[in-house]
Amino acid sequence: MEPKDTLYSDYRERVADFVFDDAVAAVFDDMIRRSVPGYATVIAMTKVFAEQYAAQAGSVCYDLGCSLGASALAMRKGIICPGCRIIAVDNSAQMVKRCTEIVALDKGIVPVEVFQADIRDVPIKKASVVVMNFTLQFLSPDQRDAMIQKIYDGLRPGGVLLLSEKITFEDADKQAFETDMHHEFKKLMGYSDLEVAQKRKSLEKVLLPETLEAHKNRLKKSGFAKTHLWFQCFNFMSLAAFKESTTAERRKPPG
Repeated sequence: MEPKDTLYSDYRERVADFVFDDAVAAVFDDMIRRSVPGYATVIAMTKVFAEQYAAQAGSVCYDLGCSLGASALAMRKGIICPGCRIIAVDNSAQMVKRCTEIVALDKGIVPVEVFQADIRDVPIKKASVVVMNFTLQFLSPDQRDAMIQKIYDGLRPGGVLLLSEKITFEDADKQAFETDMHHEFKKLMGYSDLEVAQKRKSLEKVLLPETLEAHKNRLKKSGFAKTHLWFQCFNFMSLAAFKESTTAERRKPPG
């Protein structure tokens, strides 16, 4: 049983910026499931996307900003095409250590390589599926275009990028509504008003969300032929962006 997230339950005179350290790594699974509405659905559907689109023998699936490897393991369960492998990357040594232990306990047969690196330095090659779940939002905005372009360039034709992010809204009333509902979700999941306030303070200079339109425009500019908003719950969403293919790259699963 994963430890419960109580990192912000005690009052702090000064709330430090959020970092993915040992304390966060120890409770991350509980933290993200109680903080991100629909997280379980995003992970479950990652398996389905891998089953459908990891359809090219010898291709690579990437989990960029892998944290504890939930997306990598979901892809591992979904991949049915022979010769595929998964590369999972995170810049936090603590996350990589825990992720490596978790992957080692999993009984899946698709190779998973876990290593510590800055995702901006990781070459993307022969990719059929690239997953960035709540990762781009932690990069400086002026570095995001280059990151998405690198992913597009490294995808094989017919490949897909799954991009999940917290988003913001230009309309002030909608922004207030979505933020309030997110906070209510967190309280429903057992967080106190103090925990919600202190966690929000810790993230305000670290997690920099953008609008849905900004994400779509960046994907289009990078060359993605089509983008589908396949999931949204309050101010969290997931996009599937596809690199154009001239052949039937997508594999239909048996049955």
